[in-house]
Parts: sequence; C-alpha cells; structure tokens
Amino acid sequence: DQTAIFGGWSSFLNYFDSTIHFQLSFINRRSSMEEYESVIRIMPQNDAFDDVRMEYAQMLKNQLAKGNNGLVRTKYITFGIGAENIREAKPRLERIEADILNNFKVLGVQAYPLSGEERLQILYETFNQEENEPFRFSYNQVLRSGMGTKDFVAPPSFVFKGGKDFQMGSTLGAVSYLQIIAPELTDRMLAEFLDMDRNLVVNLHIQSLDQLKAIKTVKSKVTDIDRMKLEEQKKAVRSGYDMDIIPSDLNTYGGEAKRLLEDLQQRNERLFLVTALFMNTAKAKQELDNGIFQTAGIAQKYNCSLRRLDYMQEQGLMSSLPLGLNQIEIQRTLTTSSVAIFVPFTTMELFQSSGDALYYGLNALSNNLIMVDRKKLKNPSGLILGTPGSGKSFSAKREILNAFLVSDDDILIADPEAEYFPLVQRLNGQVIRISPTSRQYVNPMDLNLDYSDDESPLSLKVDFLLSFCDIVVGSKDGLQPVEKTVIDRCVRLVYRQYLEDPRPENMPILEDLYNLLLKQEEKEAHFIATALEIYVTGSLNVFNHRTNVDIHNRIVCYDIKELGKQLKQLGMLVIQDQVWNRVTVNRAAGKTTRYYVDEFHLLLKGELAAWSVEIWKRFRKWGGISTGVTQNIKDLLASREIENILENSDFILMLNQAAGDRQILAKQLNISPHQLSYVTHSGEGEGLLFYGSVILPFVDRFPRDTELYRIMTTKLSDLSPSQEVQA
Repeated sequence: DQTAIFGGWSSFLNYFDSTIHFQLSFINRRSSMEEYESVIRIMPQNDAFDDVRMEYAQMLKNQLAKGNNGLVRTKYITFGIGAENIREAKPRLERIEADILNNFKVLGVQAYPLSGEERLQILYETFNQEENEPFRFSYNQVLRSGMGTKDFVAPPSFVFKGGKDFQMGSTLGAVSYLQIIAPELTDRMLAEFLDMDRNLVVNLHIQSLDQLKAIKTVKSKVTDIDRMKLEEQKKAVRSGYDMDIIPSDLNTYGGEAKRLLEDLQQRNERLFLVTALFMNTAKAKQELDNGIFQTAGIAQKYNCSLRRLDYMQEQGLMSSLPLGLNQIEIQRTLTTSSVAIFVPFTTMELFQSSGDALYYGLNALSNNLIMVDRKKLKNPSGLILGTPGSGKSFSAKREILNAFLVSDDDILIADPEAEYFPLVQRLNGQVIRISPTSRQYVNPMDLNLDYSDDESPLSLKVDFLLSFCDIVVGSKDGLQPVEKTVIDRCVRLVYRQYLEDPRPENMPILEDLYNLLLKQEEKEAHFIATALEIYVTGSLNVFNHRTNVDIHNRIVCYDIKELGKQLKQLGMLVIQDQVWNRVTVNRAAGKTTRYYVDEFHLLLKGELAAWSVEIWKRFRKWGGISTGVTQNIKDLLASREIENILENSDFILMLNQAAGDRQILAKQLNISPHQLSYVTHSGEGEGLLFYGSVILPFVDRFPRDTELYRIMTTKLSDLSPSQEVQA
C-alpha cells in the first residue's frame, strides 16, 4: 500500500511541467481549546438525565485533555503560472485546478479549492497567531469601508530589525531553510516535523525543470567529468603513475551523474528545484528558541541541516505564506522520487464539528479525539465487528447513549441476549420482553397507513406476512404460488374493516387471519391455517395479541432472549416490521431513527436475510441508520446478496478479529498488513474505524469508575452483586 501511495504521489508530482510553480504548505497552528470544547459540550436540559449528561461530558473533557487537539494541522497546495494578465491566466489555472483535484481523487485524498475569504483567513491566522479576535471579513465590507483586503489580515506591526528573527504584533518568529545533505531521505522526516506539538509552518517551493534541458544539463556534466578524468589520467601517465589512479571525488561524481542520467531517460524521473522553508513562531523568545532547537534536532537526525535565514527574515516570512511566491533562491536539485519522499499523507484526523458528531475513542496515532457524524456519510448504515469480549456491545451502547444525550433521534434495539436493559431502563426507555410466558405483546398485524410514499401500505404488509407464513410453514422450497395467492387475498380481506375505520380496536390480530384462511375453499389455505394454529391457539400464541406496550417511546429495546428456537426467527421478523413502521412515521416528521441489531448473524439466515439486505439498501432514504453487531464474518459473506450489507456499510467499527476472519476482511476491505495489526490480539476497545474512505486506528479506554460504565458493561467482574442477579 505504501508503495502504491508513493508511486501515485510521484506521478502527481510529474504532472507539473516547467511552466507551473507550485508550493506545498503544512501549517501546524495552536488553536483555542474552546473550539473543541464547544463541539463536545453537552448542555443540561433540566430533565432526569442531566447527571448522566454531566458524567459523559466530563469523560469527553478528560479524553480531550489526553490528546493535542489544541493543534490544528492543515495542508495546502498553491500553484501559479506566468501570464500577461488574469484573463489569459484564468482558463489555464482552472484547467490545472481540475487536473490536480482529479489526481488527488485517484490517490484517495479529499481536497477542495479555497474561496477568497478562506485564503484571507489563512493569512490572518498566520499574521495574528496570538490574537483572540476571530477573523471577520466579507467583500461587502471592502466596498463599504474603502479598506483593502490587506487591512483585514495585517497584524498591528512588523519588526525585522534583529536579522535572525522578526516580530508581527505580539508574535515572535524565525524562518530557516533546510539544507539537504543526506545521501538518502526517508518518508518519516516530514511526518516527524509535523508531529511536533508546536506552531510550525513547513513550505516546499517546487519548480520542475524542462525535461530536455535537464537531460542536456546532466549530459554536459557527465561530459565535463569524463574530460576531467581524461586529464587526470594524462597527468598520471606523464608522472609515471598507474592511469587508473584518479581522485575518488571524480569517480563518485561520475557514477552519480550517470545514474541520474539513467533515471531521467529510463525511469520516468524528472528534475525539480526545491526550497524547503521552516517558520517557527511563539509568544516568547525562550519558547521560540526551544522550537527552533527541536526542529533543528529532527533535521540533524536525518543528516540534514537547518540554517537560519540571516537578514532575510522578511523574504522568508513572505515565502512562508501559501501564495506561490518564493523570494528565497536557495534551491536544491532533486529527482521526482527524492521530492516524493516528503509524502504528506501520514496521519489522518477525524474530528467533525457537527452538532450530531459522536465520540468513538482516541486516534491511536495522534491520541486526538475522534468525533464523527454518521449522518454525513453516503450510507450511514454500519457494522460493529469483533470477537467475544472485544467490546462490541459496549461500543454499541456507548454510541446509543451518546446519540440519546446529544440528539433527538429515536433508538430501536433488537436484543437477543438481554444485554441492553440496564442502559435502556436508566434512560427511561421501554424494554419489551417477548417470550411465551411474557405479558408484553407486539401485534405482527399492526399496520401503519403512512408506511410508504410510493407504495401501498397494504402491499408492503402482504410482503411481510408472506415472509411470516414462509417461516411458519417451514417448507424447504418456500411458499408455493397458490399459497401466496391465498395469503394475499386473506390479508386484503382482514384489513378491510380497519382501512374503512382506522381505530385501534379495529386492528386485526393473527387469529383473524387464521379464521379467514379456514373459510377459504382451497386445501392450501387450510394447510397454512393448520401451520399457524400453534401460534394462534397453541402454546406459542405470543404473537396473537394486540400491542399493549409503549412502542412510541424514544428508546425501545426488544428483548427476545427467552424466545425458543421456534419463535426466534419470527420474533426477529416482527421486530424488523416494527422498525419499518417507526421509520416511516419518523420520516414524515423529519426525524432520524437508529436501529441496532445485536447478534446480527441471526438475521442473515433464510427469509430474514432478504429483509436485512433491504434495510441496509433503503434505510438511508427513509432517515434511518442501522447498525449490525456480530462476530460471525463468514455469515456476512454467505451469499452475494448478503455480501451487499458489507459493501453498503460506510461505517465499520472493527475490534479484535479471529485469525480466519482477519484474512477475509483484509481481502474484502483492502486492509494493509500494518492496519491489520490493530485488530490482531488487540485489547478491549481497540481496533480500526472505517468512516467512508478513511481507515483510522482507535483506542477507547472508557473510565471504569463511572455509573455509565457500570450500566454498559457486560463483564461479570465489573458488575455489582445486584446487577449480576439482574443479568
């Protein structure tokens, strides 16, 4: 993967010809922690959950303090061309911009062009680093005030009297250039500079040389060295020495020049002139000196040297702005692969400032908070995968709790192992225990008249009841055409009274359908009725009652642990139907519905599989976010249809994986061996987060001394005796 990224980045650099000057800017800027705290802040709402909110908010604050989220890292590419006027330059600049964005897309890198206001904001933040006043600007102000754009970005003052440093407002700064003397460079050098926990601006000004001129120049150098060798050999002969004894420098330079010529002619390499500038800034002189010393130390580690720009600080400052302007003519000639070693794609951060962004742990590479909003994904449906004990259910509960506290989303849970009731009860949710002995009932015949905009609610209900009867009949070949026709007819008849007068008491139950089937003449109708009998008047009649629980509560948990083997599949199907009902009601109100399915592999067998695939494909359009929690990866790849669930999940939380599953997932999700190490023998709450095209290792160490941990954990060693009895 690294080789592919490096090759792609080299091709990207080769795109720039000698008429385009471009600049890569990497800006580490100390930001106010208030920006981050405003994102994680959870405000009290004067309800029964304020103590939970405060505990969760304190946990987020503690996690924020562990990282260096006060440092904002941004990357810019600035390019420019020579032209007579803007009108002439604009079409070509736009074409170059489109090509650059396409090249980034091929690399899998997200990039977008900056607006004029955004470019001015970068200048303002560079010149006014210690100012607490945020940047305020609009082009209307320019027209009204008569001021120029420079007036909005300039600091109170510039002082360049020292020669070795400068001052802008209350900020001290110094610009140095990187003297590259190492015979070999490594991709870690730039990454180490950017990992510094200080204000730092790194700029690479890069100018491609014309390929023909470059080859011609190198050839002339080879010729010069050969001529010098010849003269040395003549001297040796005249002096009576062996003609092979010539200065070692000539041999070294000759070999290097020939290798360079070979690279240019045969290996798709180009020559570039590179100026590498480093601008350190700080509040105080001592802090500035420490920053420069640390930067110089990293350079020294890689056999390079950081030299101060004596009496050229003003030109250095101007060249450190992302304007494509290089006033420092200290250049080093490098080939494409030498320039590409400054590869900027090292650490990815995921911290979104959306109001619905939820916490998913700390970035294992930078220790920064991971806060993302699944609603921003193309398909927000997702999976939580991991071996038993890796923290799957805990991760699902943490997301449920977070979503409950910061949003107004409805939350539905299918719970086959009775793990979620402590959390749901604490949030005053409705736990519905469905079992043959329970007195809580959910009517599978419930019909929502707002079931769909584009389809008849009755047609969709027929589809559900066909699946229901298919499971009941249990035939190897499924329902036969005549059986389907009979069921369709009876379903339409059984709802006639309710559709004419949609009152709750007119809602049919399973027994009404059973009685109608018995009245039909076809023997197939009697066969289906006989199969249904045990679920109507027999010992498994749990689904032959009107709904008597609050299915409209904001958080509803369907506990089906005590359903036997015969009823579990039916129970899961009824829950799926209830979820669709809730989603359609919420869709009309513009509300999001989150649906969590633990032991998700139970839904990937038989008739249930088609319903699960349908949810993953269509939920997004209906304002739904579904999450499957499972350890059985092989079930997700059982058929091409079920495999769609994996492909339609833009969000995957992957915890520790078994050896066999690791190889399957690596192939399916294109995970590199290094990334795979994060889900190999990893601890609880450690793994990989897949968010769209971003793959990020994470660690979630949730504090154990909290009420929240106790209501979310399923580890018996962490439970109090009373909780163990409940469990």
